Parts: sequence; C-alpha cells; structure tokens
Amino acid sequence: MTPKALVIAGRVTRPDVPTLCAELESLLHDPEGRARDPDAGVDCDVGGVVQVDLVLLEAVARLGLVARRAGGRRLRLRNVPPELRNLLDLVGLADVVDVEERCRD
Repeated sequence: MTPKALVIAGRVTRPDVPTLCAELESLLHDPEGRARDPDAGVDCDVGGVVQVDLVLLEAVARLGLVARRAGGRRLRLRNVPPELRNLLDLVGLADVVDVEERCRD
C-alpha cells in the first residue's frame, strides 16, 4: 500500500492546527467517512518547517491522534529537524509517532 502523505512547511500557527487535522482526515477517509486504504501508512513530511515550537508540537500530537483514530495507524514523521526530534523526546511524544531522521543533502 502507498502511504498517505501530508506535508507541513513554513511556520505552523495555532489556527493552522485544525486545518492540518482536517486535511489529514480527508486523506484518510472518503466523503462518507469510510477509511481509504486502511492498511496504508500515514507519512507527514516536516522538513519544510521554519520554526520548531510548541504549536508545531501540538500539531504533531493532534495529527498522531487523527491517524490513530483512523484504524490505529501510526503517524510517521519524515525529514525531522533535530530541534523537533529533541522536543518530541523531551515531552515523550517520540514514543507516540515514528520519527525518521532529516534527509541529508
């Protein structure tokens, strides 16, 4: 199965969080609410974020919850900046989402 993919770039603000969650919901469910490709993984590319802060951390936590509610899927973060990895470790969310190292150029 091809993983569902969500890309987060720029600076994430508090009003962006519900929009990101709705975007992930639409990737995971059809308009009738049925799961699309229930065996597919959920990837979230965060390589383009410009500010790692608690709002981004909230977004990741909520996106992880959306993924779990869609059939127990785990959110996989791709291209994770070291600052975000450290923050995820600090608050204990590194055990809730799968974290992949940032790709090197």
